[in-house]
Amino acid sequence: MPSEPLTLAFDTSAAHCAAALLRGGACLGTVYEPMKKGQSERLFGLLEELLASQGQSWQDLDKIGVGTGPGNFTGIRIAVSAARGLAMSLGIPAVGVSGFSAARFGSASDTAVALPAPRDQVYFSSRGDDAALIAASAAGPALGLPAPEDLVCRIARIAAATEAAVPPAPLYIRAADAAPAADQPPRLLDEPLDDG
Repeated sequence: MPSEPLTLAFDTSAAHCAAALLRGGACLGTVYEPMKKGQSERLFGLLEELLASQGQSWQDLDKIGVGTGPGNFTGIRIAVSAARGLAMSLGIPAVGVSGFSAARFGSASDTAVALPAPRDQVYFSSRGDDAALIAASAAGPALGLPAPEDLVCRIARIAAATEAAVPPAPLYIRAADAAPAADQPPRLLDEPLDDG
């Protein structure tokens, strides 16, 4: 008799690395490490530790769930690219789950959600993933982001119940704060250098 599907979910959309392993509807284990930077270096080690703690391997996975944001621009890109790469290499589906969907899990789909954003603002959504960046004081009563361990269990549950139609993609509500480099680009030579 085949066992129930095994889903690995992870999220790096805030100042953390968090992951959960789900079999059927039961969260087998979670890991969470707060960190402001270094998610790209830590993520795969954290995932391997979680799998090993439950006696599982990469080949045992049936599906990947990933938090797609909104949140930290770089953190979202790290998680989404890791999920897409794992799905491709393991030949299993990956499902993107927004922070809005995870916050609403178990609530009505039109429940207002306000997720943390920089500069005393929130990413506010009154339904689905439609959102705007507004002042935190204007959000009124709204659901917030659950604790990271609960967040990744919710991402895993939503992913396990969702058919993966398209690869996960980042959910950006505002443009990145990064500025273009001020350095001059390298000069291209018209002729090859003489080796002599």
